[in-house]
Amino acid sequence: MTAGLTASEGKRVLLFGASGTIGRAVARALLADGHVVTSFLRHERAADAETGELVQAGVACRFGEVTDPASIMRDAFAGEPFDAVISCLASRSGVPADAKAIDYQANFDILKTAMANVVPHMVLLSAICVQKPRLAFQHAKLAFEKELQASGVTWTIIRPTAFFKSLSGQVDRVMRGKPFMLFGDGELTRCKPISDADLARYIVSALSDPGKRDRILPIGGPGPAITPREQGEMLFRLAGKEARFRHVSVASMDRIIALLDSAARFSKRASEKAEYARIGRYYATESMLVLNPATGEYDAEATPEFGEDTLEEHYRRLILERGDC
Repeated sequence: MTAGLTASEGKRVLLFGASGTIGRAVARALLADGHVVTSFLRHERAADAETGELVQAGVACRFGEVTDPASIMRDAFAGEPFDAVISCLASRSGVPADAKAIDYQANFDILKTAMANVVPHMVLLSAICVQKPRLAFQHAKLAFEKELQASGVTWTIIRPTAFFKSLSGQVDRVMRGKPFMLFGDGELTRCKPISDADLARYIVSALSDPGKRDRILPIGGPGPAITPREQGEMLFRLAGKEARFRHVSVASMDRIIALLDSAARFSKRASEKAEYARIGRYYATESMLVLNPATGEYDAEATPEFGEDTLEEHYRRLILERGDC
């Protein structure tokens, strides 16, 4: 339990998005701080092992459909009072229909229901990439951020940088002796990645910190900012292997996107693949750091840091779990 917070001071919190890794971490952090936690999950999550772990830890789990406003009112809020709502919802694919349904509409329906139930505070997990919106899910997130800010409810919008999980996709490649994939020279972008646990503690701190009310809060993990090439070098060093890289040009990605866009006129599947490719290109070319509005440049020094977990420690644990091969 956080110093200075007693169980009697704990808030009644309704949590959305606890089926994801960040959402589960937020549930654990809420319990550790003495809050009373109710989580709203899809019906198909009822039998999941992760749901069982939440229940065993002390989370009250309710089930329904987050895309159904009636279910949100009936099954999530259920006529009970809450001190705060936390939404860790995010569209799975990022394609326009999914982004509109989850990143905007589901969150908007939660907000409207929270207002009807006189919930005084909503905390939203957003993303730092909305600073330079070019993708459907970014526009959907921004649209809801504006709704939340104009609602009259006390709000907190948290925009984290890269997650450890999003930077761990090549661990198995490296362990199998394959080269680390880089876009360009591997120095196009930088980020200050943050762990699930540290981000969850930061999110939960917004419930009790007056300085986090009615604010947009970018947040990263402990620095310094790291490039993809440095991530690869770190992985090879920890795995005890010689560093090997394979470079992919951004121009080749542009050609693929152009081809998919041409096919998208005739195929929904091609349209979705084109959006996936645009998402990949965005993250390959844009840093996950605070954007300086005056210069238009990403600024590592201006990107706040929080927590103690490092990407190097995370990589070391993953390598140990997979065994030294």
